[in-house]
Amino acid sequence: MNAQNLASGSAYFIAKETELPVTTVLSVLVDNEPGVLARVIGLFSGRGYNIESLTVSETEHEQHLSRITIVTRGTPHILDQIRHQLERIVPVHRVVDLSVRADELGQSGPIQRELALVKVAGLGEHRNEALRLADAFHAKVTDATTEHFIFEITGKGSKIDQFIAIMKPLGLVEICRTGVAAMNRGPLGM
Repeated sequence: MNAQNLASGSAYFIAKETELPVTTVLSVLVDNEPGVLARVIGLFSGRGYNIESLTVSETEHEQHLSRITIVTRGTPHILDQIRHQLERIVPVHRVVDLSVRADELGQSGPIQRELALVKVAGLGEHRNEALRLADAFHAKVTDATTEHFIFEITGKGSKIDQFIAIMKPLGLVEICRTGVAAMNRGPLGM
């Protein structure tokens, strides 16, 4: 390990150099109480792990449980460490690596969806083209004036990225994305 890697403070550098980083989707079932999300995020930031996407919502109201969906990237060794460290946090009930589970089930990956609100301002031909392309992407108009549209689009992250890219030259003003919601195929829960 060289001096630059030691100085970085990131846990990504302690993995075997032969392992290649992969992206994974973790689903974490936790008590819905104050401070739990801060503890989960603190685990990531304190060890130099990056969170690419984070979504949290109460999913089991009667039991006061929330589901945290985290997209992160690292070597298999680092991702295994993350999962084990998450399991040790007291209000965490269950941690499932949805990407690994999908692989075990012979599937290409978990079902992943994201929602985005995309504001586009423009007049004339740009306005007409934005509407035409939004229709092709099955984006809904959620707000409109004579000067702008706000489109709602749901799908895989790559679809949303593509939609945003084609809206840039047409007057893209603002983007708000929810982060990834994900679950595995099949009849079993997490």
